[in-house]
Amino acid sequence: MNFMIDIATLINLQTETVERWHREPIENPFDESQPLLHTICQQHSFNFLLWHEEDIARSPDVSDAEIARVKRSIDRYNQQRNDWIEKIDDQIASMLEQQNVLPPAEAPMNTETPGSTMDRLSILALRLYHLHEQLDRPDVDQAHLDSVQRKITICRLQQDELGTALEQLIDDLFAGRKRHRIYRQFKMYNDPTLNPYLYQSANS
Repeated sequence: MNFMIDIATLINLQTETVERWHREPIENPFDESQPLLHTICQQHSFNFLLWHEEDIARSPDVSDAEIARVKRSIDRYNQQRNDWIEKIDDQIASMLEQQNVLPPAEAPMNTETPGSTMDRLSILALRLYHLHEQLDRPDVDQAHLDSVQRKITICRLQQDELGTALEQLIDDLFAGRKRHRIYRQFKMYNDPTLNPYLYQSANS
């Protein structure tokens, strides 16, 4: 396999940036000289922003105006999140082409791309951070703490297994044992030419 980073490094990156961004302004630690890491980290940042807007949206004491603002932010960040999943997969496709990896036509494909798996790992990093926050709450009982600890154990197992599956997928892709396909999601709700409410409003 000739991939630019190993999966343990990827998971550590997602974990460390979640912790850092809760203390400091969001900043991508990688520039365009490290394009894949830059793209992975940028995609991760949209999940970070999306997570916290969704927390606000579920609060019962925010105004209707704030809910409307948050809903628009959620739509925007979710669109960016998905756009950058595709950018990750685009870059992997370019790497495979540069390395002349040509899998046979009968080679199988995964139901999930590397970019979408990295997205799931990104969300797991966020979930684990916020679960660990629960362990520091002084206003909860032991049953709550035990429940949170069980969730952390399951999430860590999911993180390990998903990381292993991603490593195997990337290994198969670069060895030509599987085909890489970029799944274009074509989100319609933000497209004024495809969302009926938007184009009908514009024509009314």
